[in-house]
Amino acid sequence: MADEALIETAAPAPGEKKGPRAVPFLVLLADLAVPGLGHVWLRRWGRGILFLVAVGGLALCGFLMRGQEFTAASGDSFGRLGFVADACSGVFYLLSKVFEAAGPNLSRAAGDYGTRFLAAAGIVNLIAALDAYAIAHGRRG
Repeated sequence: MADEALIETAAPAPGEKKGPRAVPFLVLLADLAVPGLGHVWLRRWGRGILFLVAVGGLALCGFLMRGQEFTAASGDSFGRLGFVADACSGVFYLLSKVFEAAGPNLSRAAGDYGTRFLAAAGIVNLIAALDAYAIAHGRRG
């Protein structure tokens, strides 16, 4: 009977989180900076590696197709949304400055597809960061 009481008191309370207490906003920023880092911080290794590979693969395909990165000083709303999508890819947005040294190749269909791949990488990373935020906040399991 004493062992049962010890087991009951050792169990976490019904709203208490297990594992490290992470500040949800910092987890969000970490995942936006490096895809999957927020999930790794929360010890969700599989999701973290999956998002890193997914975002990295999309960005790498976009780089190889010589897609165009949108700039912050774009004149239209489509360009501004494209910039937000590109910037959400985190470290891959910074790498795009290295890979785009030769300039985008929009004269071919592959360059246009590459632009879409780069934007998709940012959107997937944004979804991953929001997922990590929800997990850190205790809204997802």
